[in-house]
Amino acid sequence: MKILKYYFLFVILVSASVFAQEQKAEQVKNGHINNNKFKQLYDEFSTPNMYRAASGAPGPAYYQQQADYKMDIVLDDKNAKLSGFETITYTNNSPDVLKYLWVQLDQNKRAEDSKSPLIEESRLQPVMSPSEFSLKFMKKPLERGFNIEMVTDINGKPLQYMINRTMMRIELPKPMTTGDTFSFSIKWWYNINNHVEEDGRSGYEYFPEDGNKAYVIAQFYPRMAVYNDVEGWQNSQFWGRDEFALPFGNFEVNITVPADHILEATGKLLNRKEVYSKEMLKRYELATQSFNEPVLIVTQEEAEKAEKSFSENTKTWKLYAENVRDFGFATSRKFILDMMAVKIGNKDVMAVSLYPKEGNPLWEEWSTKAVASTLESYSRMTFDYPYHKAISVHAKQQGMEYPMICWNYGRPKNDGTYSDRVKYGMMSVIIHEVGHNFFPMIVNSDERQWTWMDEGLNSFLQHVAEVDFGEKYPEALSPDDKVYPSRRGPAHKIIPYMSGNQDYIAPIMTKGLNTYQFGNNAYGKPATALNILRETVMGRELFDYAFKEYSRRWMFKHPTPEDFFRTMEDASAFDLDWFWRGWFYTTDWVDIGIKDVKKFYISSSPNKLVRDEARERGFKLKDLPPLVYLVEEESEDFKEDMKSATLFENSLPVKEFVMDNFTPEEQKNMKSPNFFYNITFEKPGGLVMPIIVEFTYADGTKREETYPAQIWRFNDNEVTKAIASDKEIVSIVVDPNLETADIDTSNNSWPREVRENDFEKFKNKVNG
Repeated sequence: MKILKYYFLFVILVSASVFAQEQKAEQVKNGHINNNKFKQLYDEFSTPNMYRAASGAPGPAYYQQQADYKMDIVLDDKNAKLSGFETITYTNNSPDVLKYLWVQLDQNKRAEDSKSPLIEESRLQPVMSPSEFSLKFMKKPLERGFNIEMVTDINGKPLQYMINRTMMRIELPKPMTTGDTFSFSIKWWYNINNHVEEDGRSGYEYFPEDGNKAYVIAQFYPRMAVYNDVEGWQNSQFWGRDEFALPFGNFEVNITVPADHILEATGKLLNRKEVYSKEMLKRYELATQSFNEPVLIVTQEEAEKAEKSFSENTKTWKLYAENVRDFGFATSRKFILDMMAVKIGNKDVMAVSLYPKEGNPLWEEWSTKAVASTLESYSRMTFDYPYHKAISVHAKQQGMEYPMICWNYGRPKNDGTYSDRVKYGMMSVIIHEVGHNFFPMIVNSDERQWTWMDEGLNSFLQHVAEVDFGEKYPEALSPDDKVYPSRRGPAHKIIPYMSGNQDYIAPIMTKGLNTYQFGNNAYGKPATALNILRETVMGRELFDYAFKEYSRRWMFKHPTPEDFFRTMEDASAFDLDWFWRGWFYTTDWVDIGIKDVKKFYISSSPNKLVRDEARERGFKLKDLPPLVYLVEEESEDFKEDMKSATLFENSLPVKEFVMDNFTPEEQKNMKSPNFFYNITFEKPGGLVMPIIVEFTYADGTKREETYPAQIWRFNDNEVTKAIASDKEIVSIVVDPNLETADIDTSNNSWPREVRENDFEKFKNKVNG
């Protein structure tokens, strides 16, 4: 017992001595705040309440308002003018008393007195084309923006209202209490913008060859703003970049257009027999049974014939949409129309494409198939698509989304040829914009505040859907592409942005209007973060379950970022505060490497450290029980021990005295490692991430190990792992498959890879 006590005391003292040598940091003189990367997000999160639970689910008192619309819309094709009369019925489901209502007037972004151009930097260029110069400095502003002719109650009595740029406040005759409804009407008109020349999310394109216009019309009517438990009225002005937040409701819409136009819109077409020809009706019935190939409802030949007709008569298309947050439509006599059915859950959904001849042959071949494939992929990852159709409309330079309908670019050259860039661009924008039906048209986040909640989540799912599309239609891929070449999502794609100038990078959790590099911030980085979370941090099974839970919890509701973050943790038992903080609240980057690798030999003879410690403390080596001693290869201790020949002299086989501590049965399951290493990983980058390590052994075999991100919890700069192996390690690589967006891989290998700098590459090229 005396020897055993002596032994334990010695081991404790030696261990304490080693620990003291490793802890060389100066004593902290002043207190500090908790900046640990694993600090919980309570300071950043709103306090859970009856409206929004701590789990990330809607609370028992969750509410949302409803806005129902009845609209009569008339398109004046000759003058490119849109007129409307709408009646809005607003229901107050909140516990609050409302004295007034806020209505969005997005068309006023283009009004003559709009402030939007004034917040954008501009400067004179030393050389400009005459057209560019005249457009910027000589052209008289066009008459744009809403003309509000009247605002009345349903009895025709005028209501008091005030317009503040893109928002209109309507004074209520009496305050609305919980459960009250109020109906009012607005008569309005505006001149439609040419979205090719004037920009904009909707408008018309003019085709001088045949004198026609193709209209993609949205944000065209005064729309109710959101009132909720988070902000009250969401009446932030529309400057042009941030999109919108809208309540759900039901829409009854009658749209009158020239009789030779073909129209598609949000909602169910109620009078198909009145606006379709008999031949179109027959083709439509065939399309509802076609699950593999689109069926042409209006052919190119028929569209080209209609281009010349310019009918003076009109048709009214009647539509009804239930539980949608917005309404959009597209119309032109130039449009070709095709459809096919796609099975989603237990129902058939129509995938639809609308395009002029200028979109062919690309659009007739791939647009509708891309729509159908997208609905399948997104439904698998979230919930079954609830609407009866999804429409892709060709627009020259547009990519924009509304419930059941979206505009997409991608136009071949005049001779019908197109590059891979045009083809993939068209496919990707269709996948992206159709995907927006799920985020934010159904999972109804606030785009005006949190752009990433619709664009980032949607871009992440776009990558998943693109991979699916390439697998389903390999003939759509170019010969050199084995998988679909996604532009956003894969980790390595975001490295140039995250390693860029920090003066021009903002955290993801920034209002979209105020972010630098909008595309990377709102689309690319959150998409990459979620892809890494799925593939590297959580794994697909846990991630997909939690993501689907979030999607289903917040279908047809208004989630916030905290609802998403909390649900992902609640449904997975994965503490992700460190991940959200690093990726979404900071502009830190990933850089993890190998600082040092030390190889050790093992012996039963006391090494120099123990001999020195025994001498200093007066212990006798002969009194020590059998111990395992490790000596670093090529160290001074190793060289000295080798000189003194004490390292291996008269020592018992290590396995023998180690195994003496176990029964024969236990020994059968014991490993017998022959090689021992201390591997020190460093983290020059600010983001904590799992350490993914690939070991290569002398016999050519490989093994991969992932150390969870929590390995950095006590040291944010470097950590060491002891490795015992039965085979010699000859190579170590961190992040071998480029999964973490590591901005600098020069420190990811051991032995360190020798890389030529740019000058050496140039010199060798010249000399070679």
